[in-house]
Parts: sequence; structure tokens; C-alpha cells
Amino acid sequence: MTHGPQPDALSGAGGHRGRNVIHHASPLVESWNPRPLCYVERRRLFHNGVGTMNWKTPDLRVHPPRSPRVRLGGYVILPRMLDKGRALLAGTNGEYNYNCPLDQQFLTFTGLDAEALKAELAAGKSDAEILAWVQAHARPRSPAEILAWSAWQEQRAPDNPEARAFFNEIHQKLAPHRTDIVTWFDLLDLDDYVSFGGRP
Repeated sequence: MTHGPQPDALSGAGGHRGRNVIHHASPLVESWNPRPLCYVERRRLFHNGVGTMNWKTPDLRVHPPRSPRVRLGGYVILPRMLDKGRALLAGTNGEYNYNCPLDQQFLTFTGLDAEALKAELAAGKSDAEILAWVQAHARPRSPAEILAWSAWQEQRAPDNPEARAFFNEIHQKLAPHRTDIVTWFDLLDLDDYVSFGGRP
């Protein structure tokens, strides 16, 4: 949803209370828009058939990409990145940005290039075909290394004052009563949920 406070994912995207809370300079930023689609507009798109759940060409104006926790070939983040890449190619990425700081966590670990991966998506490849490409071109890693990296990503939390201040600000705005929001993935999942009408 990198640089600033910390990781990256807090995907901008929201209009209601989530995405517009996160600005493009944040470590977790996947996107940001000062005037994102509001929940009512998203519902209208969905009920008009514009935003049906089509994972071949996801419409991220009406539903979020997959959670960063979802794995493909053992890698967290990758399925979410694929959803954003496919949506970008279809012009339906909304406020989500491909190759955001969160995506770059995966790219740094694998040594892959975002544009090269997008070219594979543009060829219409499935998740399984993309995984085969990743395995053929990524920096060699053992299954244990991939597992350890994914586990670390799932547990990654603010580790410096700037990051903690950013994290706490978003947490306070989205769901101050939730005491289970501890990691960056927790915050990103919460942001996605609230941004599309969820009540935390």
C-alpha cells in the first residue's frame, strides 16, 4: 500500500477514511489521491457492473487488491503486486500504485525489475505462469530463505520514531479502539478494509 518512516505499503487509496489519510511521502504508500472515490461512488460502479470481481483484470476502484499476506510460491506481497500491475495495464488501478515501496520490498529480495514483471503481466500470464517466470529469473533463494523473508515481512513493524509516529497517526484515524494493529501488514489490511466501507 519505503522510505519515510518505513516499509511501504500503506496503500493510499480510500475516500472515506483510509486512503486519503495516507500521503505519498509515507513509507507505506501505494497510492494517494486528495479526492479519492467515495464509498458511494464505488458502490455505484459495482452495482452498474463496472466493478465486478474479475481477477484477470482487477478493478481496484471498487475492491482492494489481495492482502499482502497472501502468498504465491512462498512469497508474500507478490499476489498483491500482480493485482496492481494487471489493474494498471487495464486502467483500473484507481488510487493504487504499482511498484510502490511495498512492492519494492519484494523486488529487492528477488532482484527482479518492476518493468520486466509488468511486461510479463501484459502478455496475459496467469499467476502460475508469472511464478514460473519469477523462479527462473529471481536471485537464487532456498525455500527456507523465502519462508524466512515472508515471515519477517509479516511481522515487520515500525522501528524508529518517525515510522512509529506515522503508524500511530493512521491507526488513530482508522480505528483507535483496535489494539491488534501492530505490524505494517495489520495497518495495510485495516486501511483496505475501511477504505472500501468496512467498519473496524
